Amino acid sequence: MTSPLLVARTSVKKLRAPLSQPFRVASGQHDQLDNLLFVLHLKKGLKGCGEAAVATHITGETLVQTSKNLEHAGGWLKGRTIDDYPAISARLHDRFPHNKSAVAAVEMAVFDALTRHLNIPLWRLWSSKPKTLRADITVVIADLEETKEKTRAFYKKGFRAFKIKIGRDMDLDFKRVMAVNRLAPGSQMILDANQGYSARQTLQFLKDLQKAGLVPDLIEQPVPKADWEGLQKVTRETKVCVCADESASSLADALRIIKARAAGAINIKLMKTGIVHAVEISRLARAAGIKLMIGGMMESNLAMTASAHLAAGLGCFDFIDLDTPFFIKGEVGRNPYLSSNGTYDLSMVKAGIGIDL
Repeated sequence: MTSPLLVARTSVKKLRAPLSQPFRVASGQHDQLDNLLFVLHLKKGLKGCGEAAVATHITGETLVQTSKNLEHAGGWLKGRTIDDYPAISARLHDRFPHNKSAVAAVEMAVFDALTRHLNIPLWRLWSSKPKTLRADITVVIADLEETKEKTRAFYKKGFRAFKIKIGRDMDLDFKRVMAVNRLAPGSQMILDANQGYSARQTLQFLKDLQKAGLVPDLIEQPVPKADWEGLQKVTRETKVCVCADESASSLADALRIIKARAAGAINIKLMKTGIVHAVEISRLARAAGIKLMIGGMMESNLAMTASAHLAAGLGCFDFIDLDTPFFIKGEVGRNPYLSSNGTYDLSMVKAGIGIDL
């Protein structure tokens, strides 16, 4: 008898969409959504969908290589069953150690298909009830006037957590951060340097903000990813919680950070670790008293909602950074579980991720 979880075929398609504005960070920018869709079809007719969000300016991954790796993974999966997902995950990490967005796309499709088969929402793997999530909104690197304009608009929509991209120009960054703080009263303030500062610059920047009356709730990846000493120095010498993002690009990185207490928080992204390792990192970090952020690259509703399932199911994330649908034209209106003020409510998902592209 044929198993209903047997993979019949897979496909890889381009996933493209225009952005409402360039998504600028210290290390580069996205001008459009340019990702890959991995679709897995089971013998009994069910399917699962996964997304690979390729951020070349951050990870070095490319669309061409990721597409080839997804085709390779699909060929290997054909004729196999997806119930042994730990073994599938281990194989993917071993085969594609430098292409984690491909790992994420395949794992996402596997978990989507598996939970569709079980007729349960993805979050149900980790909880009996999903936590409602309230996302922050990113204020990308821009001039002062654009920063003010976007802050006013997002605050009017109901956002009360702002993630301000910094890291290119300390003087302008200071003015922009203070402007956001003034125009969004009572809001959570998160800074993200995307590796743009040194430890010395970060500490000086935080001191300048404190003198001006602002203590941010979090500063994310202030130093280059390989600057472990700098990351530890900032963590030791400031009371602001320091979050590792690019420095936490794998399970091994996260373990190193936890053991060395190199950061007070870790940003978990499926595109860095896949789902299986993301769950493991979250449990290890929480056991060690490390705070957690759930984030992503430039992702469509599919990958963002998959990450929301993880965070809503585990229920242990302190910072929710799942806002990229707000930068893709028309994307928020196509997600029945995401409101205009950044609230994710997954209680109505019937099976799988709940997003069908």
